[in-house]
Amino acid sequence: MKIAYLLNTYPIPSTTFIRGEIEALEELGLDIGRLSVRRFGGTLVDRSDRAETEATRYLLSGNAVGLFVAFGREAITNPRALLRTLPVLRQMRGRAYSGLVHHIAYLMQACYLRQEARRQGIAHIHAHFGTNPAAVALLSRLLGGPSYSFTAHGPDEFTDAAYLSFDLKIRHAAFVVAISDYCSNLLASLADQGDARKIVIARCGLKLDDFEPTPVPADDRTLVCVGRLCPQKGQVHIPAAVAALRDEFPDMKVLLVGDGESRSEIEAEIKRHDVGAQVLLPGWASNDEVRALLKGSRAMLLPSYAEGLPVAIMEALALTRPVISTTIAGIPELVDEECGWLVEPGNHMQLVTAMRMALSAPAEVLARMGKVGRERVERLHDRRRLALELQRLFKEATGTGRNSSSAQSPLQGGPKFQPAGE
Repeated sequence: MKIAYLLNTYPIPSTTFIRGEIEALEELGLDIGRLSVRRFGGTLVDRSDRAETEATRYLLSGNAVGLFVAFGREAITNPRALLRTLPVLRQMRGRAYSGLVHHIAYLMQACYLRQEARRQGIAHIHAHFGTNPAAVALLSRLLGGPSYSFTAHGPDEFTDAAYLSFDLKIRHAAFVVAISDYCSNLLASLADQGDARKIVIARCGLKLDDFEPTPVPADDRTLVCVGRLCPQKGQVHIPAAVAALRDEFPDMKVLLVGDGESRSEIEAEIKRHDVGAQVLLPGWASNDEVRALLKGSRAMLLPSYAEGLPVAIMEALALTRPVISTTIAGIPELVDEECGWLVEPGNHMQLVTAMRMALSAPAEVLARMGKVGRERVERLHDRRRLALELQRLFKEATGTGRNSSSAQSPLQGGPKFQPAGE
């Protein structure tokens, strides 16, 4: 049984957890192919991501001729299925904010995907994110391609939910993975009546062996923020908060690890508040470098406006570092006062107060919070347990499981999967 993972852009620095998910499945003996719509246009600093680029087949990037050939072949050899697919494509186009050209491109990619799946012997396609990868997988299925499923994360998917035809994507999927209770509830509200049974909670996981708990460095005053520099993650508010605390903690540092479209705005805020010595922007870092930076810190900081459930928070807690974050989406399912501090997004005074508490907390308090955080990650976010759940779901979707519909899920918080009728 070969499973193919399909993403919009892969690999990229912010989705190394997907690479980890694939690795965990391969450790169980599954044959996993990598498919992506586009190549990442930036620099990949992690050597494992660079290796993944070589193992990934791209549907759109550098494949214009292949797409036209695939569409022509489909029109000649599979015309009835192609015609049956058009009404669904029109329905998706009627709801979307993207134009006709985008949807024609989705159809051409779906033609290529169906044929590539046949060439590779792919039995099932799993897309990450409910955006265009799920749309391409859906159209491929309607053309006669393999069954598919997808994992929804948020936040962008749910911000644009009205345009993304989640009801159609869920209707034709074998199953749908939600990464949190919050995500599951949103998906259920978008599904047709009766299709919510396909939604399974399977939380993102870490290779815990790579995250050895370490004590907080003595007298350290460093906070680390990990993630793409973008409006959704709220890093633009950090310089003002640092300025409010600078006199109280003259040795404090905040490292903003990552890069993105908000960099210039953040740099302007750093200059405006004169905190260039305290707020540093080292850019993207490899997985090993991120772990080293978190180990050298007192706590992690992520003042987001919109998230699913950030893997960076799981990584910090796995290393026994408390987390300062916001009361949004799935974050409160993992972080509370026992292992961190939650603030309202955009609330300057609450952010300053939480940072002050983290910077002044005694070592024994930080150790106790870190221990709670580590225990939660071990219980909820071990990638071995995630891989076992996905293996079970893939077997049920492809009909290769034995008595699998009655098997208990190894993960908490989700209904048992029942195959969808077709």
